[in-house]
Amino acid sequence: MKKRIAENMAFFAGEEFDAKFRYDGKDLGAVCAEGSTVFKVWSPLAERVELRLYRDQTAESFLRKELNAEEKGVWKLAFQENLHGIYYDYLVRTEGKDTRTADPYAVGCSCNGGRSMVVDLRQTDPPGFQSDRAPKQGEERIIYELHIKDFSYDTESGVPEAYRGKYKAFTVTGTGGEYPTCMEYLKKLGITHVHLLPFFDFGSVDEAGDEKQFNWGYDPVNYNVPEGSYATDVSDGTVRIRECKEMIQALHKNGIRVIMDVVYNHTHQHDSWFQRMVPDYYYRYMEDGSLSNGSACGNDIAVGRSMVDNYIADSVMYWAREYHLDGFRFDLMGLLTVELMNRIRRELDEAFGVGEKMLYGEPWSADDSPLEKGTRPAVKKNTGYLSEGIGIFSDDTRDAIKGSVFYSREPGFVNGGENLESAILHAVTGWKDGGACFLPKSCGQIVNYVSAHDNFTLWDKLVLSMHRENADFDRQYEDVLAANKLAAFIYFTCQGNLFLQAGEEFGRTKHGEDNSYCSTPELNMLRWHRTVEYKDLVHYYKGLIRLRKCLPGLCDKSPDAAARITNARIHGDGVVSFQVDNRDTRLCPWEELFIIYNASSEDCLIELPEPVWNGKAVKDPEEGGRNPGNRTVRKQSTLQPVIRESFWEVLADEKEADCRRRAEITENSIRVAAHGGMLLGKRKE
Repeated sequence: MKKRIAENMAFFAGEEFDAKFRYDGKDLGAVCAEGSTVFKVWSPLAERVELRLYRDQTAESFLRKELNAEEKGVWKLAFQENLHGIYYDYLVRTEGKDTRTADPYAVGCSCNGGRSMVVDLRQTDPPGFQSDRAPKQGEERIIYELHIKDFSYDTESGVPEAYRGKYKAFTVTGTGGEYPTCMEYLKKLGITHVHLLPFFDFGSVDEAGDEKQFNWGYDPVNYNVPEGSYATDVSDGTVRIRECKEMIQALHKNGIRVIMDVVYNHTHQHDSWFQRMVPDYYYRYMEDGSLSNGSACGNDIAVGRSMVDNYIADSVMYWAREYHLDGFRFDLMGLLTVELMNRIRRELDEAFGVGEKMLYGEPWSADDSPLEKGTRPAVKKNTGYLSEGIGIFSDDTRDAIKGSVFYSREPGFVNGGENLESAILHAVTGWKDGGACFLPKSCGQIVNYVSAHDNFTLWDKLVLSMHRENADFDRQYEDVLAANKLAAFIYFTCQGNLFLQAGEEFGRTKHGEDNSYCSTPELNMLRWHRTVEYKDLVHYYKGLIRLRKCLPGLCDKSPDAAARITNARIHGDGVVSFQVDNRDTRLCPWEELFIIYNASSEDCLIELPEPVWNGKAVKDPEEGGRNPGNRTVRKQSTLQPVIRESFWEVLADEKEADCRRRAEITENSIRVAAHGGMLLGKRKE
C-alpha cells in the first residue's frame, strides 16, 4: 500500500504525467442536449470503463456499455438521444479490479448522491430564470452569513411547514405577521449579500431521513449538485436543482446578491468518487503514506496538481454560470494555493467583468499539509501574493474587538481587554498601515467581522467573558448589550468589507455551544421573536448599515484608502479616536468624519480636531481652508466660492446609529459615553 502510494506520488508529480494526461476540455461529465447525450470521464489509470444506466434511483441497470479510450486519459461514449432524467454510474477497472463509482463531474444525482443523473439543465430552469440578473452592485458590500435550514426552521418564521428549512422558504413573501421574518426581514435589514453555508451535495445528512437532522454541510460528496435535504422532494433529482435556482432567483428579485460557501479542501470520505476514478491522484499524502490531514477532517485535496486545479476552477465557473451565483467563500483557503485562487479570480473577471463576483476565504488551515512543488498556500502571510480581488477573513480584527474565539473568558477591546488600542487603530485601515503579520494590497482584501457560524456567537462570547460562571444567555444584560453595540460600531467603521453572522443583530445565542455543526436544528435556528425582544439592537444594526453606505471615506477599497485615516490617537486605556477624509465625487453631506471608541468604564471628554485635508491641518485662511475658529473664510480671488461655516453632526453614538443630530459641543469638546462609540460628521450649512 505504502509502496503503491509512493510510486503514484512520484508518477503524478512528474512532468511526463501532465504532458500525457492533462486534459483542459470543459466537457467532462454527462453533457445532455436536445438530441444527444455524451458521457466523458477522466481516468488515466483505468484499463476499462463501463457505463451503467438506470431508469430511477433504485432500479437495476437497463443498459451496460463500455466507454472508448481517447487521448489524455479521457473515456467517451455518445448517444444520439436526450437521456434527461436517467441515472448512471461507472465500473472502473484498475489493476484488474472493478470499482463502482458515481461521476465526480455529475450535475445531478440520486437521493444521498450514490448515483449520478443525466440532466438537461434547461429543463430545470424555473420560469424567468434565463432573464434573472443580480441586483446592481453598490459601492459597499455587507454580507449576511446564513444557513439554509436555520433561516426558516422556526415555527414562528411564517413559512409554510412544507417549506421550512428548504430552498423554497426563500420564495415565500409576506411572512411574519406582527413583525417581518425571513425574506421580508432581510429586505428591511439592508444587507447587500447573503452568504449561504454549503449547499452542494454533502454526506452528513440522510436526505431521506427526518427533519430533525442537522449539519453545517462542510463534507462534500457531489460538488456540482445542490444538496437534497433542502429540497421538497428527494425522489426526483431535478427538484433540488430547480428549487435551488428558485432560491437564488428570489434573493435577486429582492435586491440581494448570493455567495456560496465552497469546500474544495477535503471530501466527506477518502473513499470518494475521486479516489475510485483515479486512485491517489486527488489527495495529499505524507511521506509515510498516511493521508495528510490539514483540514482536520481526515483528508486533504491535492490542490496544485493540474487536473485537481482544473476541477476546482471549472466547478466554480459552473456554479457562477448555471446558478447565477455572485460570489464564493472558500473554506480553509489556506489548503488551497495562491496560484489556483488567482486563476479563479482571473477566469471570473474574464467571464463576468472585473470584480463582478466576490471571492474571499479563510486564510488558514487546521494543520500543516504538503503542497506541490512551486506553489504557495493561500494563507494570511501570503495575502500580498493574492490578487487584490481576493479577500480574507480578518481574525486579527475579530480577536482585537472581542477576544480569542478559542478561550471563552479571554476579553477583547469591548469586553475588558487591555493594551489593545493600537491593534484597534490598525484594524481601522484594514491593517494596511501595518500592525499584523501580513500586508494587504488594499483594505478591499479584508473581511471585517466579529462572529461567524463557527465558534461562539458574539452574544455568547460576551456573556461568557463578562459574566463567567453566572452566565445566563437568555438574560438581556445591559453591559453585554452595550458591548455588542460597541463591537458592531467598531467593525462597521473600519475600512474593508463587512460580514455578520445571521442573528448577531438580535443577540443570537447557542447557549454557549461553540461548535454546533451537528447540534439540533432548534439550537441552531434563527428565533425570529428575538427580533422583537432585541428590537433596539436590531434598530442599531439597521442604522449602521444605512449609515455605512453613505460614508465614502470608509467604503473606499482602493490601495490608497488608508491615507483617508489621519490623526489616529490613543487617549488612554480603552479610548481611541481618528479622523476620516470623507470627500468624494458623489454628493455627500459630510466631508470629514471624527470617530471615537470608548471602551472604558467612564464617560470621556474628547477635544474636536482641526479640519484635516489630505493629512494636513488647515490653519491659514489665505490657503483657502477653514481656520481653527470655524470663522467664515474667503479666498483672495473673487472668482472662488465662499466656504461657509462648518459644524459637527452626530451620526451615531452608543444609543442610536444614523441619528443625524447637531452635536452638543462644550469648549470644542464632545462627551462620549462609557462603553460607547461616537461618529461625527462635519458638514456645510
